[in-house]
Amino acid sequence: MSMQTLKHAGLASLLTAGLLFSGCANMSDTDRRIGTGAGIGAVTGALISGGRPGATAAGAVLGAGAGWLYDRNKKRYYRYDRHGNRIYR
Repeated sequence: MSMQTLKHAGLASLLTAGLLFSGCANMSDTDRRIGTGAGIGAVTGALISGGRPGATAAGAVLGAGAGWLYDRNKKRYYRYDRHGNRIYR
């Protein structure tokens, strides 16, 4: 690899990481869990299928569903008081 290619790859990864972390700053717990599930599912679907788009999309959908189910299960164990503080059972 040339030095310029490494610089471009480093810049691209830095910008991607910045967008990733700032994009999740205002998300709710539900949104974050569903998004994480979709991302993990998409990567898993792509790895299993060798990068076919249909399997990648199916993995993302299944992962988003799994993230939603995980969030639903986590919410069964806490509630909010009148001040907006999370109370665990």
